[in-house]
Amino acid sequence: MFVPKVPSNVTLTRCASRLIRDVSRQDSLRCISTATRQPLFQNYITTRRPFMPAQQRANQISNQLRQSCSTMSNNAELQQSSIFNVKDKIALVTGGGSGIGLMITQTLAVNGAKVYIVGRTEEKLEKVVEAHGKDISGQIIPVVGDVQTKDGVQKILNEIESKEKYLDILVNNAGIAYGKTSTKVESAEEFSKNMFGETSEKEWLDTYQTNVVGPFLMGTAFLPLLAKGTEQTHGWSSTIVNISSISGHVRISQDHFSYNASKGATIHLNKMLATEIAKNGIKVRVNSIAPGVFPSEMTTQESSDKTQKSEMPKEKKEGLPAQRPGKDTDMAQSIMFVTTCQYLNGQTITVDGGYSMQAGN
Repeated sequence: MFVPKVPSNVTLTRCASRLIRDVSRQDSLRCISTATRQPLFQNYITTRRPFMPAQQRANQISNQLRQSCSTMSNNAELQQSSIFNVKDKIALVTGGGSGIGLMITQTLAVNGAKVYIVGRTEEKLEKVVEAHGKDISGQIIPVVGDVQTKDGVQKILNEIESKEKYLDILVNNAGIAYGKTSTKVESAEEFSKNMFGETSEKEWLDTYQTNVVGPFLMGTAFLPLLAKGTEQTHGWSSTIVNISSISGHVRISQDHFSYNASKGATIHLNKMLATEIAKNGIKVRVNSIAPGVFPSEMTTQESSDKTQKSEMPKEKKEGLPAQRPGKDTDMAQSIMFVTTCQYLNGQTITVDGGYSMQAGN
């Protein structure tokens, strides 16, 4: 009579070790802790059946692991600290010295990110570090630079590459706007005088250079560093966030044609970059935030000498459905969502207190 050979403890231990190695490599089984696996493997070694081949027993253990994983709760990964996690991420924010850029810089830094802020005025950047860079879990690091030209962008890239091996988050926030020209007229002649007579070519070209060309140059120049950032963390894809504006998709000019046209171009640039990057299999997400009225140097023409913060009274925008202008916390919630949601790509998120509903897209 044939008597099957019972595997030795050495053989069983080796098989169990291989099984641990194999199942640990599978994402679907990473949710099972060592404490959960160990009893199963111990059972595999000590309570083996004499007539059951080692591989068949290993298959049984694997099936038990899969069953355990399918019934375990995923509560932990749904916690706020896990969902909106930018701790130890490396970010770069252009125009991070005031307004919306400063709101974004603070949000990322206080939540543990190392944030490089780019601006043309060193004094402003240093004020941000002094006022907002202390006693936080992340860092704010100033970088003087100009995003309007290829040479300027290359210098910024060189500096970041000298300090970091990769980048997780790029926020293209730097933007400019010239003064307004009234569209409320009583005749074609007056409209022509206001639009043609009062508008300079430089206004249009400078606005496009900063608001459209700048994000294109920054996004394409930093793409390799961002792609390396994706490789650093399983489940994370680096991201470009272009700060556009509701001015880019409302029908009215708001009395500044050049600015609104440039922001419309920014929104379309965002779509094109997201599409072409994805088509080439590069795992870097590209999204846009279109803010409404937030206090900034652009909307209030001033900021605090100490904090670089701008203020806007609630009464100034009480006609909005939100009955107020945007706040720091509104932008904080927006940037945390856009940067951390791995399923968001090629989109423009409007955060405007309902302005678009009134003005019409």
